[in-house]
Amino acid sequence: MDRWRPAYVGLGSNLSDPAAQVRRALAALPATRLVARSRLWKSPPLGPADQPDYVNAAAGLLTRLEPRRLLDALRSVETAMGRAVPARRWGPRLIDLDLLVFGSLETEEPGLLLPHPGVHQRDFVLYPLAEFAPSLWVPGRGRVAALARQVENRGLAVLDE
Repeated sequence: MDRWRPAYVGLGSNLSDPAAQVRRALAALPATRLVARSRLWKSPPLGPADQPDYVNAAAGLLTRLEPRRLLDALRSVETAMGRAVPARRWGPRLIDLDLLVFGSLETEEPGLLLPHPGVHQRDFVLYPLAEFAPSLWVPGRGRVAALARQVENRGLAVLDE
C-alpha cells in the first residue's frame, strides 16, 4: 500500500509505572506517523475492581500498513514491552494497544473487528479521543464528541496537561 491512511489507537496500562508504559508505547508505535495524541488519563478498571487504576491515552496516526498488519505491529510492540496474557479477562496488564478506528473501514474478520467493538461505550477511550478528534466518525456509531456525551464518566481524571 502506498498511500497514508488515518488510524486511531487506544493505549492503556495499570502495572509497573503505567504512565511511563503508555509513554513508551506512544514512542514505539510502528510504521506510522504520530499526528496527535491525548493527554494521559487515570481511570478505574473496567473489569475486576481488585486491581490498580489504569492510565489511558489515545493516538491519531497515519499509516501505510493495511489494518491487519498494523494490528500485528501493535501486538509486536506489546510483546516487546513485556506484555503477558492477562490471567483473567480485563485483568491487570503492562500495556494494551487497541486499534480503534481505521479510516472508514468496517470489518469483522477473525481477530480484527473495526471499529473496535467497545469504542462507543468506553469513557476511557472516548474522552481521550475527543481531545484531538471530536469530529471523528466512528463507522456505524457516530461522531466521537456525541458518543462521549452519551457515556458516563466513571471517575476519569486527567493526569497531565
